[in-house]
Parts: sequence; C-alpha cells; structure tokens
Amino acid sequence: MAAMYEDRDANDGPIRLLAIRDSALSVDEVFAAVGDDAAGGTVLFVGTVRDHDGRPDAQVTSLSYSAHPSAGAELRRVAEKVAAEYPVRALAAVHRVGDLAVGDLAVVVAVSCPHRGEAFAASRRLIDDLKSEVPIWKHQTFDDGADEWVGAR
Repeated sequence: MAAMYEDRDANDGPIRLLAIRDSALSVDEVFAAVGDDAAGGTVLFVGTVRDHDGRPDAQVTSLSYSAHPSAGAELRRVAEKVAAEYPVRALAAVHRVGDLAVGDLAVVVAVSCPHRGEAFAASRRLIDDLKSEVPIWKHQTFDDGADEWVGAR
C-alpha cells in the first residue's frame, strides 16, 4: 500500500496503526490492529464519501483529499492525546488522500477499551479531533460543475 505517512507501534503500545495513504483503505486491517484480549469493547468508525454535502441543488460527483506535510505528526499527536485521556487498550486511524469516488472509504478509526462506554467515547474523540485538528483538506466537485474546498484553514 502506498503511504505518505505510516506509523505502526512495534512495542505493542496502545497506538497500533496510524497512516495517511493514497490507496484504498481496509476495514479488516484497522479492526485487526486494535485486537486486544483485555478489551471488552471495540468501536470501529468508517467514513465514506457521500453524494451530497450541504447543497440541496447539487450532488457530489467526486472529491480529492490533500494533506499538509505535518499531517502525520498531527495525527500522532491526536492519537497520543486520546490514548492518554481514555483507558485505551489499542487505537488505529487511517485516512485516505488523493482522488476518491462516491462510496469510497475516506477514513477508518478503531479503539478498544476495557468497556464499551469508554470505547465509544474514545472513538468519538479520535474521529472528531482527527477531522478538526489534522491538516487534511477536501476538494469536492458537484454535478453542476461547481467545486469547493472543505476544512482548509
């Protein structure tokens, strides 16, 4: 798989897999990365490209994600923050860059914790912070020929 950033924890720490890739994502890979016998709850979130985004008069036909060179370090920082604030047994997050079509997987995150409530909370924090803090931007194209950047700051 092609990657502009890839980080696997060889020491079996809580952060097992972080990546920003320009190739198709695997739900199975992310789920396998967070397997832990001490975890009673695992939450997996899959973000896909949808055919609409806030414009009732036009549909999304395609999009392209771009990442700043610091995106990998920011993804690591976000993951470390979540692992420190929740009883995370294992965590993984993979985001795609490049051209995607409607239905493609854009991001996959998973968190395993001792209990389901903790896993839900940690997973939500991971995806929310990834989307708001990691410099990855979306350029959407609509069926009426218009386009827009989302998340560029």
